This record gives sequence, C-alpha cells and structure tokens, in this order.
Amino acid sequence: MAKIPVFYSFHFNNDVMRVQQVRNIGSIEGNSPTTPNEWERLKRTGDSAVKTWIDNNMKYKRCVIVLIGSDTSTRPWVEYEIKKAWEDGKALLGIYIHNLRCPRSGTSRKGANPFDNFTFNDGSRLSSVIPCYDPNPITAYADIAANIRGWINSAIANKRN
Repeated sequence: MAKIPVFYSFHFNNDVMRVQQVRNIGSIEGNSPTTPNEWERLKRTGDSAVKTWIDNNMKYKRCVIVLIGSDTSTRPWVEYEIKKAWEDGKALLGIYIHNLRCPRSGTSRKGANPFDNFTFNDGSRLSSVIPCYDPNPITAYADIAANIRGWINSAIANKRN
C-alpha cells in the first residue's frame, strides 16, 4: 500500500520525541525529520529561511497534520504552517499527542486547539471545519497507529476546494 505524503506541524522543543513515535508508525510518508541542531541553525538564519524551508517541505504534501502538544497552539511557526496549508488548499487535521510518553518528560497536559486561533469573516473558527483527534489516553500510540491513515484519507476527501 502506498504511503501518503504528509507534512507534520508541531512544537519542536516540547514534542519532538512524541512526534518521532508518530513518524515511526510507518503508514505515512512525512517530511524528513530535522535534528535539533539543524532546526536551531535554520532559525538563526532568519524568518525568510524558515519560511522557505517550510514552503519547500510542504509543497508536494497531500495533508498537513498538526501534532498538538501542550504549547503547540502558541507557536508562531505552527500558525504559519496552518495558514499556509489552508491558503494552499491542503487537507488539514490535528492529533493530540500529549498522552504519548516522551522518554525525557513522560506525558504532558493537553494543549489548546491551534485551529481556534483562526477566525473566518462570519466569526466561526477554523476549528469548526478541521477535525482534531484525541486518542485514548491509555492506548494513545495504538489508537493513532490504528486510525491515522483513515483520518488522513478523510481529511483529503473532505478538504476545502
């Protein structure tokens, strides 16, 4: 079965170890992981370089998955990635990852929905049209592994035209 090309959006510092677990599921083709050193070097080169990196890595992806940890909704690059994905007509979805166990810090608190940060002209929020999945806290990894392909396919089928 062919892997679905996706772009992962997440808070690097807090959630990189949780995100790696999602990458290891293997049923999807995500953007290549960036090491902490590469990400820090990229950020030091300036906003323009970060935007170019995001734009290039998102370009041929069918879906953008926002992996939501405790502070994801406050991250400016996550906001940029959501806005870009929406403007480019990409499929979007969110998955709460706070219950995936990080080897350094364990689980974390559930973060706010980052799609609540975007409001349409009629006052409704982007979160009213973008699904966010909150896996079972006891079996979070297994729940994500069993459902992620379906969640992605549903987002692609239902994306805005």
